[in-house]
Amino acid sequence: MTDGQRQYGPLGSTLVIIPTYNEAENIKPIVSRVRSSVPEAHVLIADDNSPDGTGKLADELAAEDDKVHVLHRRGKEGLGAAYLAGFRWGIENGHGVLVEMDADGSHQPEELPRLLTALKSADLVLGSRWVPGGRVVNWPKHREFLSRGGSTYSRLMLDVPIRDVTGGFRAFRAETLQGLGLDEVASQGYCFQVDLARRAVQAGYHVVEVPITFVERELGDSKMSRDIVVEALWRITSWGVGSKVSKIRGR
Repeated sequence: MTDGQRQYGPLGSTLVIIPTYNEAENIKPIVSRVRSSVPEAHVLIADDNSPDGTGKLADELAAEDDKVHVLHRRGKEGLGAAYLAGFRWGIENGHGVLVEMDADGSHQPEELPRLLTALKSADLVLGSRWVPGGRVVNWPKHREFLSRGGSTYSRLMLDVPIRDVTGGFRAFRAETLQGLGLDEVASQGYCFQVDLARRAVQAGYHVVEVPITFVERELGDSKMSRDIVVEALWRITSWGVGSKVSKIRGR
């Protein structure tokens, strides 16, 4: 610590984790954009046994580029499980930075260098749609309402000072992830992102939000579902009520 500020060590190598399920139309373009935007970064495609052949295309990319890797999973187990498997793979293989990124192009790889720059003086950096400078493109109003409302509800219920709690474009230091108790994380989808954010805040990590432009996918189908939204609402409410009860009992 110097002048009241933490001294951060070097970032180390970067691993961009891209979970896939039926992303055959998107996987090659998004990997190409990542490799062009951050040439020194490695990419891990975590494929949930996609029936459309995404896994085969991923293997072809890996055969052509030694910085592209593939983690074949048994089946569709959800976004959270895919990221957790990717985090473990990355940590085991010595990567110092682990990045969450969608396969559909909604997270723009060209913005990744700004997240990595911010991580030099942070434990976790969130690509945020809801801070000044952030925005969404081609989203229907009901999707924007759902996302804004979900982040606001999560922020108030969980008392976390983050504007975009549900966003999924993130860069973690490996040691941050190791301090979050990943073995206890069982949530999926939106809820998975909320869970990691609240754990980071509760653990006292320095979390920074960087504005991004989120672009609605052009190809393939969204994985958002009613079940994911219901799970998120239930878990966030449960965490929030539990935390408030604990604080009252502790007085």
